[in-house]
Amino acid sequence: MTFKYQDIIEAKELLELPDRASMEEIKSNYRKLIGQWHPDKYRDNNEECSEMAKNIIAAYNTITIYCNQYKYSFAKEEIKKYLSDEDWWFERFGNDPIWGKNDK
Repeated sequence: MTFKYQDIIEAKELLELPDRASMEEIKSNYRKLIGQWHPDKYRDNNEECSEMAKNIIAAYNTITIYCNQYKYSFAKEEIKKYLSDEDWWFERFGNDPIWGKNDK
């Protein structure tokens, strides 16, 4: 299944996601929003909550399908973007006696 760019952007906005998000952030935002809009929570405005809950579920499905179809890069340059601070320093300075990590 493929989506238009606008479908993905609308889903991202509905789920209140930043431009870059991890699956953990996506799931967290989904759970928060579905909890806020669950029809059982607001019995007096059940129709609006049901509609919003359906929209949130559809947005989450759109994002997860997009993420499952996304091709991940395992190129060295891409992976380096996500190094921890410690790995970043070690890669640049290694075991340098002044800047590097000393095991003494």
